[in-house]
Amino acid sequence: LTDEQKWINDDFVRHWHEVLPRRFGAIEKFNHGYPARKSGTDFLTTLEIGAGLGEHLEYETLTPEQRRNYVSVDIRQNMIDELKRRYPDVQAICADCQEKIGDYEDGSMDRLIAVHVLEHLPDLPKAVNELYRLCNKETGRLYVVLPCEGGFAYSMARRLSAQRIFEKRYKQSYAWFIEREHINLPSEILEEIGRHFEIEERTFFPLKVPSIGLNLCVGLTARPRRR
Repeated sequence: LTDEQKWINDDFVRHWHEVLPRRFGAIEKFNHGYPARKSGTDFLTTLEIGAGLGEHLEYETLTPEQRRNYVSVDIRQNMIDELKRRYPDVQAICADCQEKIGDYEDGSMDRLIAVHVLEHLPDLPKAVNELYRLCNKETGRLYVVLPCEGGFAYSMARRLSAQRIFEKRYKQSYAWFIEREHINLPSEILEEIGRHFEIEERTFFPLKVPSIGLNLCVGLTARPRRR
């Protein structure tokens, strides 16, 4: 990327995190409501990758102890700085989820959350390996929400939302941005998750029929395979 594109990349990611809850609340409710709803209350530790500005925390009902043991990870320092300001009672670290995350021990996380993250990762296998390493092999669960990238409904919705906002804000094509952002399709992500986890449940939004082409997002609940 050029220096200008690098700045636009970081600026738009942050801007989109602010716009999405205000203007596209129904999608955001599904995105963050799915992990919060499916995981129940019987857990202590949580790892959220790609935490952004901490939007997901608004959908959680956590005890003080659960909040102290909630780890928010993002690769962008400007996002982590704002997340710390908004939520000083959780752990927020700037790190790459495609590498070893902090000093957290194997199996130390009861919940792992990835909301619209895995489609962005160049080294998806390493990221899934790290999620598996950290997941409690007895009772842990992985909660993933993915866009239905490549599907008709998702492509049309993006044209009317993110693409329109991007091109109006920066006066240039959205193509270079999205082509380097959404690099993994749902089928590829499911295959990689399946190497280490078993899918327990899938929920599609908004139609709830099992179709990538007709929906905008899909939520997944997975348990770790025992080795």
